[in-house]
Amino acid sequence: MTSTTDSTDTTEPIRIALVCVRNAGRSQMATAFAEYEREARGLEDRVEILTGGTDPADAVHDGVLEAMADAGFDLSDRTPREITEDELRSCDYIATMGCSTLDVGTVGEDVDVRDWALEDPGEKEPERVCEIRDEVEQRVTALFDDFEGE
Repeated sequence: MTSTTDSTDTTEPIRIALVCVRNAGRSQMATAFAEYEREARGLEDRVEILTGGTDPADAVHDGVLEAMADAGFDLSDRTPREITEDELRSCDYIATMGCSTLDVGTVGEDVDVRDWALEDPGEKEPERVCEIRDEVEQRVTALFDDFEGE
């Protein structure tokens, strides 16, 4: 078997984590938008996306499912999951959704941690959930713009 020495073969993927406490709203929306951005920009081989929460809910919020469906995303098969400190430490970027109880201070200096300070969409009116969704999309796009320019 012949091996080629292409510089992309040795490049580690950029790992981003999109996290909140329950992993049932904002981080699920952010993950869907990040997956879309990764594909739209042709970065499937360069970007790995993780999502999770420190105290995951049983299911994604109904209002989030509806708002994302309105935007063309089916999140009905998504299940909130726990994210580990080891996973967080392995990331290049971590975006927290504004969860004041989420402590990622132990991940290390090499990780770019951003708190997006987003309002929790749980139990909000549908119009407000859509506004939060749109803000999440803008933040995700800006994050991709940041690291794609590096």
